[in-house]
Amino acid sequence: MHAGVMRRQGRHPALLATVLMTIALLAGCATTPPPQARLGLKLPPAALGASISVQQHLKVERPGRTDDLDVALQVEPDAIDVVGLAFGQRVLTMRYDGKELTSWRHMMLPSQVRPEDVLEDMQLTLWPAESIATALPADWRIAEQGATRTLYLENEPIMRIVYSGTPRWSGTVVLENLRYHYKLTIQFAQEGQ
Repeated sequence: MHAGVMRRQGRHPALLATVLMTIALLAGCATTPPPQARLGLKLPPAALGASISVQQHLKVERPGRTDDLDVALQVEPDAIDVVGLAFGQRVLTMRYDGKELTSWRHMMLPSQVRPEDVLEDMQLTLWPAESIATALPADWRIAEQGATRTLYLENEPIMRIVYSGTPRWSGTVVLENLRYHYKLTIQFAQEGQ
């Protein structure tokens, strides 16, 4: 009987090796991290290099949906404060002190609008490219040419931002996220409005 068991195991060593190799490959696939979805960029408020208090109208366009939001943004060296309004009702508040992001969101705000992503898009749009470049993970880079800023992952454009004026927090800014297929148009209110 012992010899019969040995014979059965010995008959299919190639099959056993193939099964073990397949399991090892699948385990490798399961533990390989997916491509980084977002940068997780959280620059210090002071890295903006200015204190600003602006009002904006945001228009977010993605396939099948467009949302509008009015935003009051204040950046001081020690904190970023954001209040978002839709139809005159507060739908989002955020505060980032350079260490911790705290937020509140109304249930009517689409789930795709995450405070972390709002902070990241805001910083990619408004902060100096030099500050952003020092915080980017490996394989990412940022480039500016004229009034256009482009974020790349391994030389593939991921985000394009076009400015209508200077400073970056004036006029109209159009951010196009090529990876997640959305477009954000930011219209800054003129001072005195």
